[in-house]
Amino acid sequence: MLAGEREDVRPPDGLARKVRFAYPDLVTLPLLDVQDLRVRHHLPLDDGGHRLAAPAPDGVDLAVEPGEVVLLLGPSGCGKSTLALATNGLVPHVVAADLRGTVRAAGQDVAATRPPLLAADVAMVFQDPDAQVVTGSVLDEVCFAPENLCLPAGEVLARAEAALRQVGLWERRGDDPDDLSGGGRQRLALACALATGARLLVLDEPTANLDPDGVEQVYAVLRTVAAAGDRGVLLVEHDLDAAVDVADRVVVLDAAGRVATAGSVREVLAGRADLLAELGVWLPTATIAALRLRGAGVAIDPLPLTAAELTAALDAQPALPEPAVVRAAHVPPSGASEVMASTAAPVTAPVVSVTGLTFRRGASTVLDDVSLDVARGDLLALVGSNGAGKTTLAQLVAGVLRPRRRAVSGAVRVAGLDPWRADPADLTAAVGFVFQNPEHQFVTGRVDDELAHGLRLRGVPDGEIAARVEDVLERFGLADLRDRHPFWLSGGQKRRLSVGTAIVCRPKVLVLDEPTYGQDRERAVELLDLLTALHEDGTTVVVVSHDMQLVAEHATRVVALAGGRVLADGRPDAVLGDEAVLRAAGLRTPPLARATRALTSHPDWRSVTRLADLPVAAPHGAAVGA
Repeated sequence: MLAGEREDVRPPDGLARKVRFAYPDLVTLPLLDVQDLRVRHHLPLDDGGHRLAAPAPDGVDLAVEPGEVVLLLGPSGCGKSTLALATNGLVPHVVAADLRGTVRAAGQDVAATRPPLLAADVAMVFQDPDAQVVTGSVLDEVCFAPENLCLPAGEVLARAEAALRQVGLWERRGDDPDDLSGGGRQRLALACALATGARLLVLDEPTANLDPDGVEQVYAVLRTVAAAGDRGVLLVEHDLDAAVDVADRVVVLDAAGRVATAGSVREVLAGRADLLAELGVWLPTATIAALRLRGAGVAIDPLPLTAAELTAALDAQPALPEPAVVRAAHVPPSGASEVMASTAAPVTAPVVSVTGLTFRRGASTVLDDVSLDVARGDLLALVGSNGAGKTTLAQLVAGVLRPRRRAVSGAVRVAGLDPWRADPADLTAAVGFVFQNPEHQFVTGRVDDELAHGLRLRGVPDGEIAARVEDVLERFGLADLRDRHPFWLSGGQKRRLSVGTAIVCRPKVLVLDEPTYGQDRERAVELLDLLTALHEDGTTVVVVSHDMQLVAEHATRVVALAGGRVLADGRPDAVLGDEAVLRAAGLRTPPLARATRALTSHPDWRSVTRLADLPVAAPHGAAVGA
């Protein structure tokens, strides 16, 4: 049954909670009930006033029942995060906005209830986990919410321990949250939500910064939560390869923030895949691959949602067309000792050179004797589990992190500069850096000023500044938001702006930390195509990413890190095809390769690892396999 079509069995607002607790067997209230929700944010003006933004979401109906996981999808800027913030009253009580329609969480009218009074019923994990860290230790952070609910000390500690064990952070309970990796802080935020005991969990991109092991851990927790039957989850997520196994229903918003379609996971993601593709919404990799194969004449029906389903669908085909690209299959090393060996080809005239780099943070060694050279025009992907040292290495290369002498040994050279001692003006002209969290780099009050800021500091003529800024605004779909404050953008829009601020300056080296985080499919493809064009034109691009399919599709070279050391270095098909390396690095085979390597009927297809390897559309009337 679609959202908004069920029978309304709510008692009057003032009685909702009493009825739920007094007669649990007679009345089952939705944990979340959203009806005709329209939200228009207050956008500040220079004169101190404000104007109302266009509504997003706009007229949305949505419900989450006990024991249910509802997946909320839609293109960037459609209002997904705003809807999430409305579930616990942050919109409109904290984030100024005009809210129309009704939102009831655990029977309470959110518009009439202050957020602290909803804290026991609604727990949220923000898109940026740093936005909700308030204490100095991991254990204190998880204890904070139940303490504020005035629970007995013993229960507070029991909840905190259980939550930290669920997300794999109990052994780090004494650490400062700032010492955790981005993925570690994301798991910490989930533990904080679990410890509240709230019956409704609202998760906004909970796996965006997580390695594959962390993703599996989070979804294992969500399965446990849903299986208990008394709690519900509203999930905003782009990684559908993981989400399809845990979600019960899907609600899809269009670019205007209206409900485009809703229903079960299979009827929406498979049955209406063409519509979602048209909206620019992510689909599971197996579904995208099957849509492309249909275009090449392969009769796949129904569409698969998982790698295993795609394997079965392909093995059932009597014949398959020849892949567009067939690369030599990589034979994984047979012994564990070989896993550590580099498979990289020699690099001539490196633009980036890292030699014997060791970096310590306090008593911990974050990077341990790392050496690598990166040539002009490479698109290098740094991969590995959370805490492997990827972001630290990227920040040291870009000069964002300038270490004290006693904390570092070894050397880094980028475009002929020492990034730790170079003049900032010279360094920023040579290297562009995009942070994992876009807010960390915004310094102005308007989108167009943010893009122009770096160019003005370099003394670029006004006419050229205007032309470059306009080009990036149009290229990244930000032209209509030019006068918006960067902090009022959606998560995906912030990410595009942060990448734009680096690209507009045309550096020789571009370093990006999780560049597709928070992006819808259409914008992610545009961004990755742009990065590919940049490296083909000679820009050296270094990307930190947990998205193995992204790495397989676009990287020319992969460096896998584990425990701060280089585990493997080579072509994407070589590194990502090496199961021993992937296990040691805490990674997983990309979804498409996972499907093709399991094929039994079509062994020639086992080397297909990228969507770009799939056959092109067959000429009209041509037979498959002809």
